[in-house]
Amino acid sequence: MELDGLGRFADPAVLILSSLAGGEKHGYALIKDIEDFAGVTLGPGTLYGALTRLEERNLVEALPSQDRRRPYRITGIGADTLREYLRHARSVANVGLRRLATP
Repeated sequence: MELDGLGRFADPAVLILSSLAGGEKHGYALIKDIEDFAGVTLGPGTLYGALTRLEERNLVEALPSQDRRRPYRITGIGADTLREYLRHARSVANVGLRRLATP
């Protein structure tokens, strides 16, 4: 699996996939969860644009609407892509932190 599978909009995509890794959510619930764990507020345009791109890549799927809200869930491919992306990011972060700690 390629790390660039998230496309050039990786930041919102990683936040959305990380949120959906905890269970299915509709748009407003995604925005609030991302604010809670990342301190980032995604606007509706950014959120739904990223969801559309993630859905086109089969990384998330929309579920049937519930009370005018459409929930989304991460797919198996989405979970694998997120896992690989986060492992790579952790590896890079670890190198950077080690280098910063070295006088």
